[in-house]
Amino acid sequence: MLVDAIRAEGFRLSKNRTALFWSVMFVPIISLVIGAVTNFVLKGSETKILGDEKMPAELKEALGRGTLDLADALVTSAANLANPLVLLFVLIGAATIYAGDYRWETWRLISARNSRANLLLGKLAVTAGLALAAMTAMLLAGVIENLIKAAVFERTLTFAVTAEAAGQFIAFLGLSWLRIIQFAMMGMLAAVATRSLLAALFVPLVVGVAQFFTPQMLMPMGVLPDAWLSVLLNPAAATDTIQAIIKGGAEAAALPAGLAVKAWISVGLWTLVPLAAALAWFRRQDLSKE
Repeated sequence: MLVDAIRAEGFRLSKNRTALFWSVMFVPIISLVIGAVTNFVLKGSETKILGDEKMPAELKEALGRGTLDLADALVTSAANLANPLVLLFVLIGAATIYAGDYRWETWRLISARNSRANLLLGKLAVTAGLALAAMTAMLLAGVIENLIKAAVFERTLTFAVTAEAAGQFIAFLGLSWLRIIQFAMMGMLAAVATRSLLAALFVPLVVGVAQFFTPQMLMPMGVLPDAWLSVLLNPAAATDTIQAIIKGGAEAAALPAGLAVKAWISVGLWTLVPLAAALAWFRRQDLSKE
């Protein structure tokens, strides 16, 4: 059963403390340390920064004594949960989940006890849980960083939750979760196709870097960034488009008509096609010697 597969994968991952640390804890800890150090450095240079007319207005605003709204801070953090650093380190755990049985030659021990589709879907479910744990840790680190910021700059804390802010938080949270799962889905396909943990780790990174440069490569060919081909080849940019729509305002109003549909189709295809391909490949794969 699928539940058995999920429970088994979850138990195995819970015993892999190295993968859990690097996938869930490392980035939040580093982000918190960097944020705290930055706040103390800015505090030490406060007089110089405020007296320099060439300093950016955003930096001077950050040094202000106004209130700090934790609700707004949470919304901003939720929008940035699928940043490249989080994607990279969650991928470490995802690659271990997807390719571990090839590396340890354990497929033959478990494939007879459940269907192949359930075995792979169980890995997907645990990876989704891993992504959610990493996101939760990042949100907690963001809250602690803002508490430190408020203490350092003597700012008053507020928590003004509005219906709009709550809706944006949930939408950003869901979109970031989908983006992490979509990025790791390429690792699943690479693991099944190559039977290699290294391929499951590096193939998504190579593809992700290539996708980042697709708009610059297509522009000389006359393909605009909002064209179907450009959007379909770059799910990261499609995710940014959806984020802009959720945020609303002038940025969302300036988006070309129909771009939202293209963005959702791009994200959906880059999520479902690798999953379908991995399931089809895995069902036909010979595991007798694994």
